[in-house]
Amino acid sequence: MDLEKHPQKPVTQKPVAPAEPPAIRASDADRDRIADILREALAEGRLDAEEHAERIDSVYRAKTVAELEPLVRDLPVTGADGRRAAPGESSSGSYKYGPEDPSAPAENLVAIFSSSTRKGRWRIGRKTNAFALFGNIEIDLTEALFGQRTTVINATSIFGNVEITVPENISLRGNGTGIFGNFEVLTLEAEEQDAPTVIVNGYSVFGNVEAKPKRGKFIADLRNQLRKHFGH
Repeated sequence: MDLEKHPQKPVTQKPVAPAEPPAIRASDADRDRIADILREALAEGRLDAEEHAERIDSVYRAKTVAELEPLVRDLPVTGADGRRAAPGESSSGSYKYGPEDPSAPAENLVAIFSSSTRKGRWRIGRKTNAFALFGNIEIDLTEALFGQRTTVINATSIFGNVEITVPENISLRGNGTGIFGNFEVLTLEAEEQDAPTVIVNGYSVFGNVEAKPKRGKFIADLRNQLRKHFGH
């Protein structure tokens, strides 16, 4: 007896889901860019010290670019073109400045038979006045945050001393007079066009006004100091 033949049903193959692209490994430059954004947010008061410490810890533990992006997702843009550069993307400028406020008051440092020091991580304004009378003033900008491209320091020393130290990778200019004293500014011209510029105007009578770079100190060194401070 002949068996009834039935046509074979075509075998339906299940669609193969496209493979997800591999996660991009984060580079040191990626981590440094995110750390810069967090540093600015701390200086502007958008993050408190505890939040900043937690996020910095996560930055240097992150293995991939995808782990870095959420750490700055709620922070404002910082790119020179008005847009924050994403991890793995270089920004169009090396330095980022906030809006200048011409009406902002100058910071005054006074040392009369005493000493005054401004150093560490601080935001320097457009203008700083330093007056030393039988005293000593130290202004260290090697870790300072520049809120504007041009910073002016007016230094007066009478039987005193005003010393200004800057990073090597900024522009430094001076204009002043020494009467039975010393006015010395070691002029620097930064290689990068948008680097900060510090102008020292000085007047010295039987005293000393001096401005110079600190060898081996660069603005970018702050990134390494953050790593050391947080143990990474």
